[in-house]
This record gives sequence, C-alpha cells and structure tokens, in this order.
Amino acid sequence: MHACRSRSRRKHRSGQAHERAQQQATEHCRLRRHQCRIYQRVFARIGGRPGLVWAFNPAAALLGPIWLGGRRLWPAFWPFLIAELLTIILIVFALGGGVGQQEAARAARLDTLAAARLAEARAAAQTDPQSVIAKSQARSAAALEKAAAEAHAVARDAQAATLQLAALGGGLFLLVRLLAGTLADHLAERRFRHWRLTARPQEAGFSIASALLAKGLIAFLLPIVWLHFSGAASLATVPSNPDWNSAAAKWLDAAIGGLSTAIAPLAALVTTVIDVMLRLMESMLTATPWPVVMVLLLALSWQLAGFRVLLIAIAAVSYLAILGYWEKSMQTIALLGTAALISVAAGIPLGVLCGYNRKVSAVIRPLLDFMQTMPAFVYLIPVIALFGIGKPSGIIATVIFGIPPVVRLTALGIANVPPTVREAAIAFGATRGFLLFKIDLPTAAPSIMAGISQTILMCLSMVVIAALIGAKGLGEDVLRALQYAAQGQGLLAGLAILLCAIVLDRVVQGRSKPA
Repeated sequence: MHACRSRSRRKHRSGQAHERAQQQATEHCRLRRHQCRIYQRVFARIGGRPGLVWAFNPAAALLGPIWLGGRRLWPAFWPFLIAELLTIILIVFALGGGVGQQEAARAARLDTLAAARLAEARAAAQTDPQSVIAKSQARSAAALEKAAAEAHAVARDAQAATLQLAALGGGLFLLVRLLAGTLADHLAERRFRHWRLTARPQEAGFSIASALLAKGLIAFLLPIVWLHFSGAASLATVPSNPDWNSAAAKWLDAAIGGLSTAIAPLAALVTTVIDVMLRLMESMLTATPWPVVMVLLLALSWQLAGFRVLLIAIAAVSYLAILGYWEKSMQTIALLGTAALISVAAGIPLGVLCGYNRKVSAVIRPLLDFMQTMPAFVYLIPVIALFGIGKPSGIIATVIFGIPPVVRLTALGIANVPPTVREAAIAFGATRGFLLFKIDLPTAAPSIMAGISQTILMCLSMVVIAALIGAKGLGEDVLRALQYAAQGQGLLAGLAILLCAIVLDRVVQGRSKPA
C-alpha cells in the first residue's frame, strides 16, 4: 500500500512538472510568435518602401554588439564592438587622469631633477663661488625648474579637461548605441532576405549561443581595456623571451650556411650563366657606338609604339645624353633586360600551367604572394648568402620581385579563354599544341602583354635596391645621393629612371588601338 501511494505521488509530481513545462513551452511559443509578427511587420515596412525607412530597435540599442552577435550579424558586430571599445577607452583614459596624469608624473620627475641639480650647484658654489661648473649647474637647475613649471601648467589644464573628455566619450558611446538601434532592423531585414533566398530559414531568429559568445568576448576585452588605460596594470608590452629569438636566429644562420654549402656548385653555375647574359647585353649597349644605339632605340619606339612615343623617347634620350647618364642608363637597361628576360621566360610557361591546372595554381599562388609582399631588403639576405655580392645577385633579387605579375596575368588570361572557342577548335580536330599556340595564347595575349609590362616596371623599381649589393647603373647614383644627402643629384638620377620606365612601358604596350 505504501509503495502504491509513493508511486502515485511521483506520478502526480511528474504530471505537474510536465504541465509546467508545457505551459512554459506554450508561453515561449506565444512570445516567439508575437516577436515574429512584430519583425514581419517591420520587415514588410522596410522592404515595401523605397529609400531609407525609419526603424528603431530598442533591444539593439540596449544590448549593442550582444544583440548583433545574437542575430549572427557578424559583419556589423565587429565595427560596433571596435567603436564601443574606443569610446570606453576614451572614458577610462579620462577618468584615470589621462594626459594630466602623465604630465604630472613628468613634472614630478623634473622637480626632483631640478632639486638635485640645485643642490649640486650650491655645493660647488660653496667650494668655489666663481666656479664655471657651479654656474652651469645653476643654469641647468633654473631651466629644469622652468620646464617643471610648464609641465605643472599643462597637467592642470589637462586635469580641467578631464571631465570634458569623459563626457565626449560618454556621448560617443550613446551615439554608437543609437546608431546600432537605428540600423539593427535594416541589417536584420537584409539578412532575413538572404536566408530566404538561400533556403536556410533554420539560421533565422535570435541565437542564445551566439549572444553568449559575443557577451563572453566583450567580458574578456573590457577588463583588459579598463586595467590598461586606468593605469592599474600596463599591458603595452607583449611578454617575450629574447633567448628564443637568439636560438631561432642561430638555427637560421646554421641552416642558411648549410644550404649555401650544399648548393654551392649550382649557385656558381647560375651565377656564371647570369653573368654571361649580363655581360653580353652590356657589351651590346655600351660597346656599340652611341649614335647607333640611339638611332635603333628611336626607330624601335616609332615602329612599335608610334609617333607620340617617339617624341617621348627623343626627350628621354636627350635628357640621358646631355646630363651624362647615357652609359649608366645602358647598364641599367642591360640589368633590367636580363632580369626581365629570365622573368618572362620562366613566368609565361608557369602562368600557362597555372591557368590550365587549378591544383598547381593553388600551390603557386601563396608563393607569389610571399614574393610580392616580402620586403626586398629581407630576401636580399639569403640571396647574398647563397650567391654572394655582385650583379648576378642583384638580378636574382630583381627576378624574385618581378616574376609574380607575368605569372598571375598569364594564368588569368589562359583561364579566361572562352570555353566555346576551345570547343569549336576541338570539334574541328585541333590538337593540344594547336589549342595552346593558336587559340589560348593569342586570346590571352593582351593579359600576357600587361603582365610583361608590369614585370618590366617592377624590375626597374628594383635598380636602387639592387645597387646595395653591387649592381651598377642609375641606382648607384641614387644610392650615393642618399648617402651624402645630395638632393639635386638624387632627383636627377631618379628622373632618369622614371624616363626609362615610361619609354619601356610605352614600347612594350605597343600602339594604342582605337576604341
């Protein structure tokens, strides 16, 4: 009997708990339906009228980034979070004393230093009243006292402006929250339309997990900002271990040294080949009588690019000849021609391969990004370690910097060849070689020529940096002007490089086609 009563009581309690859960679920669904009806009306009003429709969301204005995170509006969450953190930094900085506190600390240091200097001056004056040291220390103490008085005045002014700075921060915080409330419904309506178009309605609504994530991020950042800008703790310096830096540098030194020893025969072969190419090109441009070279250059400019480019070439050649830059400009063009020839010879086949094969492109693209974004001074270090100092090393560094544009634009041109053109050629029995040389390369020729032009200009931009490791030419004059602060000489040499770049770019681009 007792067991039966216990079971009945448990069933009764279980039934009551189930009824309460059902009531809570019903109330939750009723509130959710009510909220959905409200948002449906707001979304219909926003989407049904042209232009900007006024709408204000109190919940978004109250919660700010937490509401945006809960609605999974992450593109808007981050700007509003950063804006609010900046306003909070302004408020905390003002309440912590701000600039006034820093100036007060500086004034206190100056007071201490002035008192110490004055005591030294008095001690020296007691020993010898006419001492030069005593007079100098007295003047120094007076100057320090004057600087301390000025610092105290600045600190008082800054302290007076502290409340204004805090009020400005509070006003900006309210403005950010009002802006969030004003834009919230518009952002939610745009996201809702995106969900409907992509058939992902399960992502609609307010996500408690996303809101908690946003709240946790804010709860993590706010104490750090408060502690740092209030002066309670300094977090301006990142903890580091100098021993790790030294160990990593030693490991890299050993690795580069081992690699240099391992590839020494290959490096010597590459250096010899590049040196032979460069000497051949230099001898063609500098050993040939200058009137012959000048006439040939002008004729090529006229034949390839037209009369306007011929006029530019005449002006450039006259400038280089009259101001004495002819020989060095020929050395620069020889260095540029060697680097550009190597870049184009290696870059076009690699670009064609990347255009045909996406897997190869996915591997090559990060390498090209690395080559373009790495500062030139950084990869000069391994180039010098592997190939030594001299003109070949300058050409190798120039090739590393100049090859990415021709690879990228060649791959882009090959990838953008219309598939219908290829299909038509294949339908008539075209082979792979015919497709490459008669269909793909001619169709991609404008993109490839743009890549060659960009490669030439990027190689020319390296002449000054290449001069650091022994490359001759106009870059040497610019480098010497930098070393001796010769502004005029540097500008003249820089203008010579600019004229070479303009003429080369126009000649490579060829005649402009009428629209």
